[in-house]
Amino acid sequence: MVRSTHSPSVLTDHRFWNDLKPLKRLAILGSTGSIGQSTLSIVEQFPERYSVATLAAGRNLDEACAQAVRWRPKMVSLATEELAAQLTSRLRQAGVSGVEVVHGVEGTVACATHSEADFVVSAIVGVAGLEATHAAILAGKPVGLANKECMVAAGEILTAAARRHNVPILPIDSEHNAVHQCMRVGAYSEVKTIWLTASGGPFRQTPLDRFPGITPEQALKHPTWVMGRRITIDSATMLNKGLEIIEACRLFDVPPAKVRVTVHPQSTVHSLVEYVDGSILAQISVTDMRLPILYALAYPERPASTLTFDLAALRHLDFEEPDFKRFPCLRLAYEAAEKGGAHCIALNASDEVAVEAFLDRRIPFTGIPDTIEKVLASTPEAHPATIAEVLAADRQARERAAQLVS
Repeated sequence: MVRSTHSPSVLTDHRFWNDLKPLKRLAILGSTGSIGQSTLSIVEQFPERYSVATLAAGRNLDEACAQAVRWRPKMVSLATEELAAQLTSRLRQAGVSGVEVVHGVEGTVACATHSEADFVVSAIVGVAGLEATHAAILAGKPVGLANKECMVAAGEILTAAARRHNVPILPIDSEHNAVHQCMRVGAYSEVKTIWLTASGGPFRQTPLDRFPGITPEQALKHPTWVMGRRITIDSATMLNKGLEIIEACRLFDVPPAKVRVTVHPQSTVHSLVEYVDGSILAQISVTDMRLPILYALAYPERPASTLTFDLAALRHLDFEEPDFKRFPCLRLAYEAAEKGGAHCIALNASDEVAVEAFLDRRIPFTGIPDTIEKVLASTPEAHPATIAEVLAADRQARERAAQLVS
């Protein structure tokens, strides 16, 4: 079997698709979140292509019940045994049979590795979905990855497992999905720079002396995207873009120096790839997550959809260098990316704790990068070799961050 000349990455190597069944039955991890619900809307739009095999729904009992009644999956997982019992009772009252209800991490893993699942959409926020994503890869399931934290914390482990088991990992994150599309037309050796675009968030032009007084309400008003609370705050600090730098390094097998960020307030260009001859390819589309989800589900095909882009939106495009003084989280992410291993784990874990503390008004906005920097400074250089070691390092970083914010 001849290896593709495009890239050593598990993403752009077409040989991984030679023996796969057509994508049809989906395991959706994080089904009640925005990515999960967008995925289900695609299933509804393309019933001849996709169906639902399993759903991992977390704690949203009402939505999980509605999804189970609508899609009749083989299995649904809830966060706790109590919630699972309540869902079982509700389904019985609704006259729905044939749906196995499970719970906890084991339940999520069972959903990800179910025999009837052909493709796994990994969209559980944070490292909570890490074990299930890893298990899916070990079970030979193609993965559509919408969870950047998994790749940040355990990217080396996940990509190594994907290569061993001949499993593709397709990015659903809009920026990495855009990079994947741009890299399909050139050889890996011809790539000079991967450019990730960033909106700049709500504080791109806010004077620095006002940053300590920024409130959660102000930080949650993203100018372009409608997202969850943590990712919206991460966008305001640009830590989100920092995590994407690390994710790009892992997904596309490039060093941090080859991944750069440009602030693009219009958010119409989702990413760019610069080639050694000076050519730059950009991926442009509507700001609708259904497009990258459909791309990942259908790859290497491009099915027709109703998503269209108004070219008039390209009349004005701005690109700016990011301000590392305004956004120190971006600098911290580059430093963590260079060290890898435990530092990437600590970056993500400490940020999650700090963001929660900011939203609870226990620390100021500027306390987020301060907390992350202190945790990183106390993190020893290490490269966990197993998922258990990754989770242990994650817990340690969270404990250090919690002590700082308290």
